[in-house]
Amino acid sequence: MSDEELRQRLELLREEHRDLDEAVTALRDSGSQDQLRIARLKKRKLQLRDRMIMIENQLIPDIIA
Repeated sequence: MSDEELRQRLELLREEHRDLDEAVTALRDSGSQDQLRIARLKKRKLQLRDRMIMIENQLIPDIIA
């Protein structure tokens, strides 16, 4: 994948992560007792964060100290 493709993918992942964050907040604010759904959304957020970090690491060149 080219750097530009990685940047586009990263932006899509960030957007999805923000959307999930808003969904979790909305569920909590509504007083939802659906803890399983909230837990699944949080797990998905963590997976996205891990993928974002992997892409960011690919975009940042290694610097030999």
